Amino acid sequence: MPIRPENRRRYPADWPEISLSIRTGRAGGQCECLGECGRGTHHGRCPNRNARPAYGTGSTVVLTVAHLDHTPEHCDPANLRAMCQGCHLHYDQDHHRQTAAATRRAALEQAGQQPLFVEPVPAVCEPEWQPRRRRPVVDVPGPDHWPAAAAALLTPLATKETDGA
Repeated sequence: MPIRPENRRRYPADWPEISLSIRTGRAGGQCECLGECGRGTHHGRCPNRNARPAYGTGSTVVLTVAHLDHTPEHCDPANLRAMCQGCHLHYDQDHHRQTAAATRRAALEQAGQQPLFVEPVPAVCEPEWQPRRRRPVVDVPGPDHWPAAAAALLTPLATKETDGA
């Protein structure tokens, strides 16, 4: 997984060497996931190997190194796991959901929008509940365009009522 520029300073200077030793030395070029990613697509060790076609999809495997505690500063080998991109993304999905929500919240606050809910919302979902994937955000006209947008929406209704009368 590429390191985001804002997080680069959180990694040690020798991260490339640490990552390479985990991926090639310890893991031998194969994903080390034993199912902790939660994909449910493999029993035992994931069969994906670096630069080879991924099982199930055929896409080229990119072996990455996951921090099991999601803390880039914690680079103890016991906290690092070589994972194919599929296992790594699934392993981090709850963490990504939390950081994305925090980023959206910060952007809204910076824009002057007050939070909708005052009480804290749980950061981690219960295991049996999975949120639905969201559809892409569409561009919604601002308040200064609302009357025109409402008129455009109501025009078909008005013509149907007058046509039928």
